[in-house]
Amino acid sequence: MELNKIKKTAKELEIEVVGENETILNPITQVLLQNSDVEFAEYLCDHPLSNKRILYVRVKKGKPEEALKRAVKQLEEEVKSFSKNFERKKKK
Repeated sequence: MELNKIKKTAKELEIEVVGENETILNPITQVLLQNSDVEFAEYLCDHPLSNKRILYVRVKKGKPEEALKRAVKQLEEEVKSFSKNFERKKKK
């Protein structure tokens, strides 16, 4: 995965994500939208066969990159929890 910053302001962040698709970007966007400090979050794709996506985040307060970091950290914790629970259930 490659990340390229397209635009950064105090309240907005736009990143080109190369080599990933909706599998990772949809959960990130959903978690971002659950954050009350986030005003808008979306990812765009020019063409379904393209390997490039644009992730856009706009915040009401705080920094957009901090909101993105928190969202990724939350997803990481959810995946770890799921994996741990799955392993426990598999042993039963």
